[in-house]
Amino acid sequence: MNFGTNVRKYRKKAKLTQVELAKAASVTPAMINQIEKGIRNPSVLVGFEIAKALKITLDELCKGA
Repeated sequence: MNFGTNVRKYRKKAKLTQVELAKAASVTPAMINQIEKGIRNPSVLVGFEIAKALKITLDELCKGA
């Protein structure tokens, strides 16, 4: 699994839309969409904010535990 696939998996598990996750992570919905599609990789800081919004660790998000 890649990072984007993990973001989608944990976002759906948390029952969040891309818009809700984007707002919680202080990024645009387009960025979440691009990350999930594998078009873009976020910075470490953005990855941390996404993980925090999903209430998981960045390590979990990266590894897909």
